[in-house]
Amino acid sequence: MLNLKELMPLLWALFLINPLTGLGQSEVLKIGAASIVISPELNSWVQGAGVPKKATKVRDDLEANGLYLSKGGFQVLLVSCDLVGMEPALNIRLREAMGVATGIMPRDILISSTHTHGGPSLVKTNYLMPLDTAYIESLIPRMVSMAKEAVKNAVPGKIGWAEGKAQIGYNRRLTWADGTHSMHGDAGRADFAGLEGPDDPQHLALFAADLKGNLLSILYHNTTHPTIFYADGVFSSDFPGEVRKTFRENFTDNIPVLFLNGAQGDISMENMLDKKAESDEEKMARITELVVRETMRLYKTITYETNPKLAHEYHDLKVKVRLPDTGTLIKSQEILERIDEGEPIRGMEMIMAFGTVHLQRTFGENPFDVLPVHALKIGELAVVTQPCELFSQFGLDIKRRSPGKSTIVVGMTDGYNGYCPTIYGLLGGGYSGSPISWTRLEPEAGYKIVDTAAILLNKVWAK
Repeated sequence: MLNLKELMPLLWALFLINPLTGLGQSEVLKIGAASIVISPELNSWVQGAGVPKKATKVRDDLEANGLYLSKGGFQVLLVSCDLVGMEPALNIRLREAMGVATGIMPRDILISSTHTHGGPSLVKTNYLMPLDTAYIESLIPRMVSMAKEAVKNAVPGKIGWAEGKAQIGYNRRLTWADGTHSMHGDAGRADFAGLEGPDDPQHLALFAADLKGNLLSILYHNTTHPTIFYADGVFSSDFPGEVRKTFRENFTDNIPVLFLNGAQGDISMENMLDKKAESDEEKMARITELVVRETMRLYKTITYETNPKLAHEYHDLKVKVRLPDTGTLIKSQEILERIDEGEPIRGMEMIMAFGTVHLQRTFGENPFDVLPVHALKIGELAVVTQPCELFSQFGLDIKRRSPGKSTIVVGMTDGYNGYCPTIYGLLGGGYSGSPISWTRLEPEAGYKIVDTAAILLNKVWAK
């Protein structure tokens, strides 16, 4: 066994490598923030499930925005990326590289995706569209640079937050008289039987400032699918980019702005019961105005804290994976063979066929998946993150069990593990209900996420 004299060189080495969590760190809340452009190259693939297209223009920049909090031995880096999602392997590479560069433990780096469908191809959902491996390699040094800048910028500060409502998301799963369900559809049909589940109009805004009151960063949370420019063949951060631009006009140029998306697996910007005839730009303006107006209203009500209690817990939840039945698998393989032979099969038929085959190839020999669930306490604000497109009901269930004054449930964080539907979604079938590669989780997965989140929240509140 090593004695204290022998241990001291090792302890000092650890301190020098990671001084922010070393013995000399003060109990003062420090806040740092940074932003970096992560736009892809033109003429590269745009993420989209059924529409393989390359970008002909960049409507607006994609960004990664980071908010760093430290106090005593506590550190966390929250990152919001204008991306559809990140496969778990990429997320691990990023947090490891960012951790080495900053001295933050990798599991204390929470990387979230806004889920814009105007970003690069990072999730394999299209048979004809490859992943953008060149972009992935270029993303790593940019994210490392942003993380280092956020830590470098850290100063004593204060945090305030407030909760309101902004209805930018509606349940998009329609049920029919024959018992089937579908994503989108005409609610005016005679056989329409009602929406499958709820939505969540919660809007929360958090403001980080230095001790003089100068704003360092804005973080806001809402729940919807940023798909305004889906299949348009343009790179765009969607409404989060337009909101960010407006905040910078109102506050400070280049202020880091984070959007943390919610439990949006069955949520759309379109109200299925009252569809609006509007162009992409009209929709962009409408959604942006709703978000900015509510955030600015909440800003006027903020009371800041300089000494909030901070705590963080996580658990890697192992769940089973559903595999396709033999008949569906054979039929799906036949469809892909016909595509290979030149048949112009596209859209949902191609999506479901590829998703079925890809599921079997990826998980057939080991039908299990791991879902990282995190709980974060920031004063009386509870933050739960998980890596799925969680259906809205699960988000509401987590909030109902939370000990926090306010709770936000963030999706597509610490990886991307596809849709996580309710039992109703599985029974109704269709896209986000049937077993395909990105709707692969066991029927109980969402309920296990809720239970895990509740346990973690109570742990951090007990600290």
